[in-house]
Amino acid sequence: MQLRNIEGAVAVITGASSGIGEAAARVLAEEGVKLVLAARSRDKIEALAAELGDDCLAVSTDVGDPAQVKTLFEQAKSRFGGVDLLFNNAGVGYNGAFADSDPAQWKATIDANLYGVLHCTQAAIPLMRGREGAMISSVSSVGGRHGIEGWSVYNATKFAVVGFHDALRKELGPEGIRVSLIEPGAVYTQWGYNVPEDAMRERRDKLGALHAEDIAHALVFAFAQPANVNCQELLVMPTRQTYP
Repeated sequence: MQLRNIEGAVAVITGASSGIGEAAARVLAEEGVKLVLAARSRDKIEALAAELGDDCLAVSTDVGDPAQVKTLFEQAKSRFGGVDLLFNNAGVGYNGAFADSDPAQWKATIDANLYGVLHCTQAAIPLMRGREGAMISSVSSVGGRHGIEGWSVYNATKFAVVGFHDALRKELGPEGIRVSLIEPGAVYTQWGYNVPEDAMRERRDKLGALHAEDIAHALVFAFAQPANVNCQELLVMPTRQTYP
């Protein structure tokens, strides 16, 4: 299969300090993509940028803070001139009965999972206009299709991301900017907030969970399609996972 050559493209990756974001950075770097790594963990993204080479910039960013997001994209423009791929990957998961949940955790979840996507996407669009094959790709979840007991606020943010992308795709498609979603099932990444690590590992082992690299490869597959091809949604599940 012959995919589009993406060498020299510029990608901004949020949540790049570990998990899917780190894997995406490594896979895109192998393809010759120039990278802007964003995460709150400055030390981790700076170490990763140093490892990946000169065409990689690390910018410590809380995507829930619009001022920090503005700085992120100003630096991306200053260093590389524009953006071809925005990978909205930063997010958090909060588990627990809603009746007993803490509104402070609602806000933290909404800020990262929804407002982070909104802030970054709005800042990226002007830097994508006129760039052939430009794409906004966001990590949603199987939890953006099905409600899961104990994950109500998380589900709310992921359903919102799905709706936002459906509308945005129709808005930006005529300009040639692609809008795509990746909806992973179970993945071996950081453990969800307030979820016992052993319980999450046991469930993922049972399902033969995906690895972060699997999602990174799905991202590259979507981005490297011809500019007139938009992989609108990629639902990527472990073979053994038949229910969220």
